[in-house]
Amino acid sequence: QFLRVTKQYLPHVARLCLISTFLEDGIRMWFQWSEQRDYIDGTWNCGYFLASIFVFINLLGQLSGCILVLSRNFVQYACFGLFGIIALQTIAYSILWDLKFLMR
Repeated sequence: QFLRVTKQYLPHVARLCLISTFLEDGIRMWFQWSEQRDYIDGTWNCGYFLASIFVFINLLGQLSGCILVLSRNFVQYACFGLFGIIALQTIAYSILWDLKFLMR
């Protein structure tokens, strides 16, 4: 009985669980814009403008990918975009050299 009632909602919940990390990170970037920009500027010495563009691309990529996956539109392209965001963050935040974080 329970499964019959919830069957139509389970795919949406499953997709939300799968993209929840990207959704949380995108929302956090929105609220911590200046901290993220200052970190990128301090790490790469690229200036506020380029750091702001990086944070904007990161935020836009994550939130738009999440919206596309949840709406079931262009899911394959959205997943490729989210994978690209992971690659971009791995380089920009120097995660590649932090073995403990990378293995997690």
